[in-house]
Amino acid sequence: MSALSPATPAENAPAHPTGQQWTVGHGPFEATVVEVGGGLRTFTRDGVDVVAGYAADETCASGRGQQLMPWPNRIRDGRFTFAGTEHQLSVTEVARGNASHGLVRWALWELVELEDDRVTVGYRLHPQPGWDHFLDLRTTYLLDDSGLVVTTAARNVGPSEAPFGYGAHPYLAIGETLLPDVELRIPGSTWVEVDERLLPAANRPVDGEPYDFRDRRPVGEARLDTAYTDVLRDPDGMWRATVSAADRTTTLWADAAFPWLQVFTAIAEDRKGEVGIAVEPMSCPADAFNSGHGLVVLAPREEWTGTWGISPA
Repeated sequence: MSALSPATPAENAPAHPTGQQWTVGHGPFEATVVEVGGGLRTFTRDGVDVVAGYAADETCASGRGQQLMPWPNRIRDGRFTFAGTEHQLSVTEVARGNASHGLVRWALWELVELEDDRVTVGYRLHPQPGWDHFLDLRTTYLLDDSGLVVTTAARNVGPSEAPFGYGAHPYLAIGETLLPDVELRIPGSTWVEVDERLLPAANRPVDGEPYDFRDRRPVGEARLDTAYTDVLRDPDGMWRATVSAADRTTTLWADAAFPWLQVFTAIAEDRKGEVGIAVEPMSCPADAFNSGHGLVVLAPREEWTGTWGISPA
């Protein structure tokens, strides 16, 4: 089945906090993508959660499965200068004074295509306070024999250059395993030290640090809300991070469009809702609109694309 726009809801169908729900499947895998934010609500294998998602009658919390564009993470004071012009975004993380996680995670995305094993959603990001650009955004969620494959494209359809960054925010489920007993492999050689506002302060080698998970090991006493770069790639050009609990091992992989990743463990520690560890592929780190680190600048008609995925063992 294919469609150019979302199907009209049945008159008496219940309303969901995340809008329309599009479910696809392949073999043992099933995934649900939502209208609000175009995010990933569930991904299961044989009915067992691969990602720590949320129920259809719940609002997305803690960024579960959301798409973060046109920047991931934080922008200091919501302020940046681009092409000689200063911009002021809304401060959405009020306690720390930052603009957080982009402009599209609560937007209504349109259904572009729906097949048995894949769904494509799209959104046009228009100018708004603090943001002067036009971007056409499109994400395809595909299920195949390996699991989930996610491909996102951002095309500048405006008349001038546009800054851009992308991040995704899936939580890899750990079931009943307690956080200290979960084993992580994080293929980053450099970690980002942050200040009290969780903004980058310095890049540090992981050698000899509690943030070194290049070899798989238990989380133990480490608590992470940590960005990594200088990623170690496999011969196929992908980097791979793994989360291993007592009953499962799950790999998140990403292609060359993602020189950064973030790992976040707090949800696994407080045990609220479905429990998981966020492994977030990112094209750039926090505050890239100011630092320029990893920032993509799209010329008119230019397109950025990146692919990442989740494969349960």
